[in-house]
Amino acid sequence: MPKAVEGDYDIEAVRAEWIGKKTPRSHGRYPVEYDPIRRHCHMVEDENPLFLDPSFAKQTSHGGVISPPVLAGYFAGDGAWPPTGGPTQGQRRAGEEIEPEGSIIGDVPTRGERLINMNVAWEYFAPVRIGDELSSETVLTDIFEKSIRLDPKAVWIVTERRIYNQRDELVATNTNTLLTHRRPDVVAAEAEGN
Repeated sequence: MPKAVEGDYDIEAVRAEWIGKKTPRSHGRYPVEYDPIRRHCHMVEDENPLFLDPSFAKQTSHGGVISPPVLAGYFAGDGAWPPTGGPTQGQRRAGEEIEPEGSIIGDVPTRGERLINMNVAWEYFAPVRIGDELSSETVLTDIFEKSIRLDPKAVWIVTERRIYNQRDELVATNTNTLLTHRRPDVVAAEAEGN
């Protein structure tokens, strides 16, 4: 959850301090494996032989099975099991949000404490192969103000998660746009004060 500040808020000072900051590179818990790819494909009814048929895939320019691009984020993550020590969904109190390890969003000063995920866009640059070991880092690429109906001074935050293979080749990026805004009573109080 972003850090709401009280009083004066200087968007240009926040931009100067925060744009370009990045998390340390984190390594995926597991290497890319055939069985999770197969289970994913069966779940979503994807019958692409490039993902499922080693004999077929071996004859292609890829030389073997590759992962569906959408699984890059999964293989670059820390997996669902076994737990990594932090609380799981079932252990959280109602309404409690927990920032993922290595997140920088929780440290960015904003005007409001309300957070909405506005957009996610993926771009894929290289195939992810069986045996690859993926890692990722997140870079804060933009912070700006843009009015919304609820808050004329809403703060928007754009991050880019960059996913690399063990050869340090960029295989995918995930651009995420978040919006933070203030509660309506806070906006109304500010309007009355002007």
